[in-house]
Amino acid sequence: MSIAEKLPSILIANRGEIACRVIRTAKRLGLRTIAVHSDADAEALFVQMADEAYRIGPAPARESYLDASKILAVAKEAGAACIHPGYGFLSENAEFAEACAQAGIVFVGPPASAIRAMGLKDAAKALVEKAKVPVVPGYHGAEQGVDFLAGEADRIGYPVLIKAVAGGGGKGMKKVDRPEDFADALTSAQREGQSAFGDGRVLVEKYVLSPRHVEIQVFGDSHGNVVHLFERDCSLQRRHQKVIEEAPAPGMTDEVRAAMGKAATEAAKAVGYVGAGTVEFIADGRDGLRADRFYFMEMNTRLQVEHPVTEAITGIDLVELQLKVAAGEPLGFTQADVTATGHAVEARLYAEDPEKGFLPSTGKLWALHFPEGDGIRIDTGVEAGDTVTPFYDPMIAKVIAHGATRHEALDRLGAALSETIVAGPRTNLAFLKALTEAPGFREGPFDTGFIERNITALGAEPQPLDAAAVAAAALQLEEERQTEGLLRAAERADGEARSPWLVADAFSLMPRPALGLPLLVDGERVEARIEWHEEGARVSLPGHEIGEGEHEIALAQGERGTWLALHRGRQTAVSLFDPFSVDLDAAAGSGGVVKAPMHGKLIALFVSAGEIVSKGQRLAIVEAMKMEHVLTAPRDGTVSEIGAAPGAQVAEGAKVVVLGD
Repeated sequence: MSIAEKLPSILIANRGEIACRVIRTAKRLGLRTIAVHSDADAEALFVQMADEAYRIGPAPARESYLDASKILAVAKEAGAACIHPGYGFLSENAEFAEACAQAGIVFVGPPASAIRAMGLKDAAKALVEKAKVPVVPGYHGAEQGVDFLAGEADRIGYPVLIKAVAGGGGKGMKKVDRPEDFADALTSAQREGQSAFGDGRVLVEKYVLSPRHVEIQVFGDSHGNVVHLFERDCSLQRRHQKVIEEAPAPGMTDEVRAAMGKAATEAAKAVGYVGAGTVEFIADGRDGLRADRFYFMEMNTRLQVEHPVTEAITGIDLVELQLKVAAGEPLGFTQADVTATGHAVEARLYAEDPEKGFLPSTGKLWALHFPEGDGIRIDTGVEAGDTVTPFYDPMIAKVIAHGATRHEALDRLGAALSETIVAGPRTNLAFLKALTEAPGFREGPFDTGFIERNITALGAEPQPLDAAAVAAAALQLEEERQTEGLLRAAERADGEARSPWLVADAFSLMPRPALGLPLLVDGERVEARIEWHEEGARVSLPGHEIGEGEHEIALAQGERGTWLALHRGRQTAVSLFDPFSVDLDAAAGSGGVVKAPMHGKLIALFVSAGEIVSKGQRLAIVEAMKMEHVLTAPRDGTVSEIGAAPGAQVAEGAKVVVLGD
């Protein structure tokens, strides 16, 4: 029997890019596809792709995608034979896996026992130690008191890493360099763990110097077979979140691969693992990868975001293999049958602003274009016209490149990123492009601290005015203004609409006069001057002079007369300056208005009206897309106004705290 005969229908208990990814393979295999969606995703791409779609609640994940009872109710109503959880949300929830089994619905993932065994980092480390898998030194026990954990950190030695026991994706993870910072970092990690995973418990580990993050893709079936599908290097990270992943790992030897592969498969066998899983290791990379210097970190009992690079080098569709195993079939191959061809690299394209500390960015996607070509794959869950909301992960797409060599794969990835257009929310596109070109990454050695050490060179800080982008937008705005003026004139010239004086290319005996154009560029006023010459227009800006067509700029029209100019992946918003549109708070010049840096939820407020605060003091915490962002006092002062209460949703630019003198 085929997979479709055994599992004729599949419900995808997820959203976005991974939902689209699962639907594509399921449709190819002939399965009926069922989507579930929140109110925020009612018009999403994955909903359109599915054969059927059902609403499961409002936008917050806890009221929709994390509500197992709602999803199971839909599965029963729709007659789903199996449920694919994707990654995140309920993908590693043992109770959900059990509830599926009790309802007679196949859970496309490991048994609940394996999820439980590996789901909590402390218990998992204890388990794999028994299987003789090396682990990072640290405290993995049940005691959670701040004084006790601080004492354990002192015993281990700084720097240490606080990690949510049920965490993943960098959430609930804090590096601490000094004892005096431990308590605040612990509170934040516990809060993030509780918010993202419903579990605020943590463990404390030694922070490995020059760490390489290398993971092994494992796969097991219900017949006792377990293999690995080689490794992935995920060392390019910021805030413990992966940015670029690749396979195979640079500098990997047959000896180290064999040792890691054995450790990973032994860990999987120890819990009777079935389906796709990833065993993550941290390696001390000071002397390259060595068989005696890698340590077990955790096992992710699900498909990983970065699985496409494994698919690229092995030629195996991992979602298809998941469904094959879920249907009760054996893998159909042994470890000796697994081969790898070439090199693959994946870049995570996020709606975030690297120039503002990688703050999440939201808003409508006014333009979206991805390239095609040899060795290029795009996995996305959005299209032009969609809106990036503050409720979920800010990923726009994964850009994957495959080549015969690592350099070819990186070259293809860089070229693909150059051809990618995203207009609307700020993105890390230019940052990703800079990473593909960074000599330290291309030539090595590199580790998980590479981005932090090279943050300036990678452009992840405020950048100077992009004069070329502003010039292109200024010319567009002037052309638009001229056209609108001619149209108004034509409307007034009753019966004279065909007059040569009313068309854009009308002749004149006098040269076209220079024009001063007041602009608003990313919220700042900039004066532009346009002059027309026989060879074309030239735009003068403070310190710059740019000729028409000198640079390759993509333009997309945004809202309220704004043009979004895209140059080398970086976006600049340009509109005509409106003298009546004034930020009164900024005009007052108090410097005491603390605003929300992005759309999100105010989860903590540390001050009250009338309280005296000092510069740098923590005032509040805003959470967006499952990450916390601390707001601090810009100067000494007295709190004169509180703009929102804890628990409230705040818009970008909303007043949170106002300081008086």
